[in-house]
Amino acid sequence: MRVDDFEVKPFKRFSKDYAILTAGVEGDFNSMTIGWGGFGTIWNTSVVFLFVKPTRYTYEFIEKHNEMTISFYDSKDKMKLVGVFGSTTGKKVDKAKESGFTVKPINGGVTYEEAVETIVARKLYMQEMNPDKFPGFASGFYGEGESAPHTFIIAEVARIERKEE
Repeated sequence: MRVDDFEVKPFKRFSKDYAILTAGVEGDFNSMTIGWGGFGTIWNTSVVFLFVKPTRYTYEFIEKHNEMTISFYDSKDKMKLVGVFGSTTGKKVDKAKESGFTVKPINGGVTYEEAVETIVARKLYMQEMNPDKFPGFASGFYGEGESAPHTFIIAEVARIERKEE
């Protein structure tokens, strides 16, 4: 699908549908559930905005590689997304095996066969968020004295693949 033809409910897509962020390339990648993100344009480029804590194992792969995918799934897979990809670490668990998902290398990254939609993206920019600049209510999203706020990531959307119905 052409990026310009992509239609989505932007305020529901990440927060309600959830997604798996996979950073890296075949043979060197890790995946995690994400619930914070958005879509837009900057520098005349279609982009996805993501927020990832540097303490997550996947973060190492984001720093190391420019390739990433953001994949969305049917609601029947929601518990696998949250239960396996969101609460276990790839350092200790083979998340694909644990979830029953099938790894699918694609040009520009890695996704899973079960994805109904995959955004293939390339990292453009990263910056650690500054807690001193947060609005007051945002502190409720972080533990007392937590020193690892999210990193803001901008990634160029190269293409979007949808599973054939």
